[in-house]
Amino acid sequence: MFTSVLNDQFDNLDKHTQWGIDFLEKYAKFVKERIEIEQNYAKQLRNLVKKYCPKRSPKDEEPRFTSCIAFFNILNELNDYAGQREVVAEEMGHRVYGELMRYSHDLKTERKMHLQEGRKAQQYLDMCWKQMDNSKKKFERECREAEKAQQSYERLDNDTNATKADVEKAKQQLNLRTHMADENKNEYAAQLQNFNGEQHKHYYIVIPQIYKQLQEMDERRTIKLSECYKGFADSERKVIPIISKCLEGMILAAKSVDEHRDSQLVIDCFKSGFEPPGDFPFEDYSQNIYRTISDGTISTPKQEGMRIDSKTTVGKAKGKLWLFGKKPKGPALEDFSHLPPEQRRKKLQQRIDELNRELQKETDQKDALIKMKDVYEKNPQMGDPGSLQPKLTETMSNMDRLRMEIHKNEAWLSEVEGKVAARSDRRHSSDINHLVTQGRESPEGSYTDDANQEVRGPPQQHAHPSEFDDEFEDDDPLPAIGHCKAIYPFDGHNEGTLAMKEGEILYIIEEDKGDGWTRARRHNGEEGYVPTSYIDVTLEKNSKGAVTYI
Repeated sequence: MFTSVLNDQFDNLDKHTQWGIDFLEKYAKFVKERIEIEQNYAKQLRNLVKKYCPKRSPKDEEPRFTSCIAFFNILNELNDYAGQREVVAEEMGHRVYGELMRYSHDLKTERKMHLQEGRKAQQYLDMCWKQMDNSKKKFERECREAEKAQQSYERLDNDTNATKADVEKAKQQLNLRTHMADENKNEYAAQLQNFNGEQHKHYYIVIPQIYKQLQEMDERRTIKLSECYKGFADSERKVIPIISKCLEGMILAAKSVDEHRDSQLVIDCFKSGFEPPGDFPFEDYSQNIYRTISDGTISTPKQEGMRIDSKTTVGKAKGKLWLFGKKPKGPALEDFSHLPPEQRRKKLQQRIDELNRELQKETDQKDALIKMKDVYEKNPQMGDPGSLQPKLTETMSNMDRLRMEIHKNEAWLSEVEGKVAARSDRRHSSDINHLVTQGRESPEGSYTDDANQEVRGPPQQHAHPSEFDDEFEDDDPLPAIGHCKAIYPFDGHNEGTLAMKEGEILYIIEEDKGDGWTRARRHNGEEGYVPTSYIDVTLEKNSKGAVTYI
């Protein structure tokens, strides 16, 4: 107990209570730094989430893979987790740090008051001691003076030569000194009694009371620290259930990843709608051996026919045709005819859906204007019905325009879907026809004049370049920027494409622009587009340029 501490330990208690306040403020500083850590941690987490969150517009049509969606969900959960760290920092700041700083201020004020009371009590006791000591010294001095007066009186009373007046005067002086000594004695006794009383009160009542108050103050400080320790832990324990839910959300996001669905998205995204490459026809180079002697040389009609076919093929290549006509150099075509069939169908369907949504909005607006017009007609004081007519006319015009757009896009969509279905039917029938016509020859040993087989056959390489100079004299061939090797065969049915065999080496004259097609050239100068996924591309800085036609 502090009541057992003597007065000379008052300075030690002063130092101890000051240490207690310093320790309290030290812990408050610790809590403040922990709050800053939590705030910085939450801020860094939010910046991390912001950095990796997708910056995509609402109309972004990129495929949403389940692995990507799961990652975005994890980012959202992490953002919520960062919010809980902010809650922890806020709770610590309010419940612990703020409370500690307020209590520290009150503690300093109370300590100062108790120490001042102790010093005042000590000063009062010192004052009482000084008064008692002064009265004691005065009493001692008067006693010595009384003793001197008595000695002087006795000396004069025994001196036969002394006069009676001197003896009487010495006697009076003795009586005066004796009386003053008695009065100082009484004063000293009173002061001594008062000092003893104040000293007893000081050591047994005043100082113990001050020490008790200091003890209670220090114990309250210890209790406050204990409460703050608990509050420090409770601030984080309160958010543990929410943090657990965030972590559970991350686990659920991880479990939601579906590799088969992602694969299907890739298939739907890159599906072009083109037919796979068909079988190559048999090319009978022995037909010249069995020609009749009367023909003399190679059949002229056959050469002319093949020369025309070669010219047509090379002309198409030199004309830089895209799969569905000229490759657009400017913005995308309105009907998306520059896209493969399947991608075109998807784009058209998306546009039709958007137009239907816009049409629905205009329809709703028209209905609202009609209702408002009826209300104005019934209640003219609410507004002029004629003021709504321009807006109603504009809405009707927009509806007509949207209907025309929808009809036009639906026609294109029907055309695309019809072509896809026709190609599917033709693919099955062509397999059968190919088996039937593969061995059919004309009386001269040549193949029949089937248009499909003429296009599928490779161009004859004995056509003279001068036959094409008049038509394409201003169109210089593009330089080669690399070469490629065909991984799979491609029959090149569509206009602007280039047929190739597996393992064939071609020159690259134009890279893939993101549509899945690469422009290539054979050694004989024939150009066209081939699927990028069918070839192994090698780009070179100093590759072979335009080749000479054979």
